[in-house]
Amino acid sequence: MLDLFTIVFPVFGLIGIGYLARRTGFVSERMGEGLSEFVFTLSVPCLIFRTLVTAEIPEAQPWGYWISYFAGVAVVWLLATSIGKRFFGIQGVSSVVAGFAAGQANTVFVGVPMILKAYGDAGAVPLFLLLAVHLPVTMTLATVLAEGRQASPLVILRRLATHPIVIGILAGSALRPIASAVPTPIWQIMDLLASAAVPCALISMGIALRRYGMKTGWKLPTVISVLKLVVHPLVVLLLATFVFQMPPVWAGVAVLFASCPSGINAYLFAERYGEGVALASSAVTLSTVLALGTTLVWLYVLGIG
Repeated sequence: MLDLFTIVFPVFGLIGIGYLARRTGFVSERMGEGLSEFVFTLSVPCLIFRTLVTAEIPEAQPWGYWISYFAGVAVVWLLATSIGKRFFGIQGVSSVVAGFAAGQANTVFVGVPMILKAYGDAGAVPLFLLLAVHLPVTMTLATVLAEGRQASPLVILRRLATHPIVIGILAGSALRPIASAVPTPIWQIMDLLASAAVPCALISMGIALRRYGMKTGWKLPTVISVLKLVVHPLVVLLLATFVFQMPPVWAGVAVLFASCPSGINAYLFAERYGEGVALASSAVTLSTVLALGTTLVWLYVLGIG
């Protein structure tokens, strides 16, 4: 158990530092916003770019890997939407936000540092391959569900194409053939930016938790948190272990990816449409707090540490 704690503690410890620093007024809200923007627009895209450019990506598509993860997304998304509508009376975009919060993981701020800490370089390729597909799929689905038949494919494509993480993915994939020709000083700059991703992401996440807080009741956010932290990784574990054949590291990365708390994109999505903001912020906050305990369980189940 001590070994498991040493994997989780640095991740959630930095989140806690960010939270306490903001709560005590030691840092400003402006600092959190600046760190978050830096992580999203520069640091994590560089980390993804550097990994994809040099990684040994399998020639055959790991369909079992994709199906295992996204089947879990579908299950919890549908459950969260249905429960929200039937038992809590939410409709429209708010119901989409409930599903989005249950199915979209906080990969940038929690998943990337935790999985790299658990699996090291061996987990980098499956991690960033899943990250490359995860954001476009969930964001596109949420946008289509929110806007219905009025959703413009061109608008969706433009939003995805200008997203910094998607740019890092596309650039890393496109420049793989000429990676050896890139001058060393360029790689050094890239390494410096990429190395800042983990600590800055976790500190900014802690500041964000203080900002968002629990702005609505506990019941529906608790349901969403259970779906995100327990049901989603359980579905992925069963499929990746008993249905499909894949290396243990790939299966473990998929499970840990699924076990991440609700992503901050759920809150940003709700802000954009002006609905479900309180629900999203509460789900993000509560699932992140509860993830400290559930992550230890999933690490134990996977035999890590």
